[in-house]
Amino acid sequence: MGKAKITVMGSFVVDLMSRTPHLPVKGETVKGSTFKLGPGGKGSNQGVAAQRAGADVTMITKLGKDDFAEIALKSFKNEGMDTKFVFQDEKYSTGAALIMVDEKTSENEIVVVPGACSNITDKDIKMAKESIENSKVFLTQLETNVDAVEKAVDIAYKNGVTVVLNPAPVQEISDELYKKIDVLTPNEVEASILSGVNVETIEDAKKAANVLMKKGVKNVLITLGSKGVLVVTSQKEEFIQSYKVNVVDTTGAGDAYNGAFATALSEGKDIFEAAHFANAAAAISVTRIGTAPAMAYRNEIEKFISNNK
Repeated sequence: MGKAKITVMGSFVVDLMSRTPHLPVKGETVKGSTFKLGPGGKGSNQGVAAQRAGADVTMITKLGKDDFAEIALKSFKNEGMDTKFVFQDEKYSTGAALIMVDEKTSENEIVVVPGACSNITDKDIKMAKESIENSKVFLTQLETNVDAVEKAVDIAYKNGVTVVLNPAPVQEISDELYKKIDVLTPNEVEASILSGVNVETIEDAKKAANVLMKKGVKNVLITLGSKGVLVVTSQKEEFIQSYKVNVVDTTGAGDAYNGAFATALSEGKDIFEAAHFANAAAAISVTRIGTAPAMAYRNEIEKFISNNK
C-alpha cells in the first residue's frame, strides 16, 4: 500500500536557537551555552513530522530569494517532500524565528518573523488547488496570512478532505472557518483564548472544547503539555496521558504531535487511535534538541509504542 497523501500549508522560518542557564528578564543579557541554526516554522515542522511518520507530504509555503531559502529547499528535498508549491518571493525575505531555551527547565520563548510566508497569494492557492483536492488530510496553522488559510481550507472542505487546523499563533477565527474544521488542535493557552475558558485542568479543557464545538468545529483535541491530551468528539471524550520521558527540549512538541496525528488520520485511524500515535511521536521529539531535527521516524514511533505498552 502506498503512503497516504497529505498537503501541509504553513510557514517556513529558519530557527535561530540558543540554550541558556535561564531565560532573560526584561533588560537582562544572558550568556548562552549553545547555538543552532536550522529549518523550522510550524508548517515546515509539521510537514517534516508527517513525512517522517509515514505520509506522502506536499508542502505549500513561501520563501524569499536568499540564503535561508536554500536551507528550506535542501531540508524539504532531504525529507523527500514534494516542493512544487514551495513558492519564492522577490519582495520579502525568508522567515526567521528567534528561540531561547532554558536548559534547566526546557521552557522556551520564541519570536517569529514570518517574512515571505505571510504573503501567500490567491494565485499561489489556485496553483496548489489540485494537491489540496487530492489529499486525504489538509493540515494547516495560523502562522501564514489567514486569508490564504481560509481559501485553502475552503477548497479542502468542498472536496471532502479532512481539515486539521492547529490554531497557532492564536488569533480570532471566523465563524465560517470554524464550521469547515474537522479537528481543531489548540494547546491550553490557545484553547483558553479561543473559548474564553481559562484552561488549567482537564475539566477546564472539557468546557473549552464544548464551547469550541458549539462554534461548529466537529472535533477538538487540546494538548495539555506534560499532562497529556484531551480528545473530544460529539460522541465521546478521552484524556490520554503523556508518556514519561527525559525531557530535553519542548520547542517542537506541538508540531511533532500535529504532523503525526495528521499522518495517522490519513491512514484511516480514528481520531482516538491517531491521538495515541501522535502522543508517542511528541514524546520522542522532546527527548531531542531542536525542532525539525527532533521529529521521529515511523519505525521509531512504532518501536516506542511497542516498548511502552
